Amino acid sequence: MSRTLFLDRDGVINRLLPNDYVKNWGEFEFLPLIRESLSVLKNEFFDRIVVVTNQQGVGKKLMTEAKLQEIHDQMLAYLNEKAVLIDRIYYCTALTRENSPFRKPEIGMALQAKKDFPDLDFSQSCVIGDSISDMQFGRKAGLRSVLFGTHTPVAEAEKPLIDYYLADWGNFSSLCQFLRYES
Repeated sequence: MSRTLFLDRDGVINRLLPNDYVKNWGEFEFLPLIRESLSVLKNEFFDRIVVVTNQQGVGKKLMTEAKLQEIHDQMLAYLNEKAVLIDRIYYCTALTRENSPFRKPEIGMALQAKKDFPDLDFSQSCVIGDSISDMQFGRKAGLRSVLFGTHTPVAEAEKPLIDYYLADWGNFSSLCQFLRYES
């Protein structure tokens, strides 16, 4: 059985654009230390890394799926320069109101990853996301859940969804300690 790191994209890999969507490569800005952090995570803790991202900007017709693919291709090229191999990107372009089983917090993207990688062990895997819907996704799929960033307000009732808080990639060593302890 293999360990998989599920990563949200916007707000975890790249800078979140408040009340907007990354619609082209010029708007995509990597967060500091992302390549170095993901390289260590993959080499020391996880057999694979997959991105799971809601991209309703496509559903809202603010960008095309081809433009989304172009952004992802550029993102992968940058990360691959440092041997941070992202094994797969799963995305859902459905609008929130469509209640798609693939849109987080639902676990359609996790189930697709399990279909693509049958040795995936959810109990040994983890999601890092910057929203409560990412944490709900993690709980529903049986993953350890890491809330990334400091901009997400957390209600008392939502705290049980979160296994660990990671303020930014600069505090990455504390995440490694947590993962070593949890393994």
